[in-house]
Amino acid sequence: MISHAPLVPLTRPARLAPGARVAVVATSGPLPEERLQAGLDILRGWDLDPVVAPHVLDRHPGFRYLAGTDADRAADFQAAWCDPAVDAVLCARGGYGAQRMVDLLDWDAIRAAGPKVLVGYSDITALHEAFATRVGLATLHGPMTAALAFLKNARTQEHLRDTLFRPESVRTLVSGTRAPLVPGRARGVTLGGCVSLLAADLGTPHARPSARGGLLMIEDVGEEAYRLDRILTQLLRAGWLDGVAGIALGSWEDCGPYEELRTVLADRLGPLGVPVAEHFGFGHVASALTVPFGVTADLDADAGTLTLDEPALV
Repeated sequence: MISHAPLVPLTRPARLAPGARVAVVATSGPLPEERLQAGLDILRGWDLDPVVAPHVLDRHPGFRYLAGTDADRAADFQAAWCDPAVDAVLCARGGYGAQRMVDLLDWDAIRAAGPKVLVGYSDITALHEAFATRVGLATLHGPMTAALAFLKNARTQEHLRDTLFRPESVRTLVSGTRAPLVPGRARGVTLGGCVSLLAADLGTPHARPSARGGLLMIEDVGEEAYRLDRILTQLLRAGWLDGVAGIALGSWEDCGPYEELRTVLADRLGPLGVPVAEHFGFGHVASALTVPFGVTADLDADAGTLTLDEPALV
């Protein structure tokens, strides 16, 4: 079995200040214009200056599940990231499509543009992995501009806003329970996202070879128990979970009865012999926390806390 070096902390981008320009891009699925406008209004209310990429409201001519062509989505993202006037790139929504455009990005140019804030979750997991491996940049697993959770939930909005502007105020995340799946404490570098996307990313040029030394933060939506079993089994068989330090579980919306899922999670993750904490409230849930990936943290499964060594943003 190949042994991989443990994860190391990544470069943290700068926090935002009032007046910061943020670009809103559609990397994956299409979105309703009214939701986009509502999200932009929230950002303007935070004294941010949002700019919308040219193809955000596009529809792919052949595939209704994509927001425009792969080339146009990639070009929008590339232009936004490489624009020196832009301080952050916010994804408009998830769905599916980031994996189709990630290989079209010029990673040398993105790296040369310097660190910026990237926010998104769900399908954006592919970009979180790519920025970790190709740029060495910490990113934010957080709500998207046109997502209903962002538009309708005050706690979701407040936690993202605090992370962007006052990241030192949200260095400890608290779970909704103190009954861990597996008790104990662990320390490592955060990573993760939508677990089905992590499995789908295996073997690609942008996937890290292992979660060794990491605190794995995973969640998903619409995956029944047997499918979650298959996803976790694939990660186990590939050796990707070998040496993981600890695991924090987020939301499992539309995945069936949680007790059934919990049995699968215990069966697949328990034998790893590392702490596993539940109900951390990130992912596909109405009240979603923003979680930084690429920072060192302590996970206390018994207390139900994840404490960052440093704020998510500089």
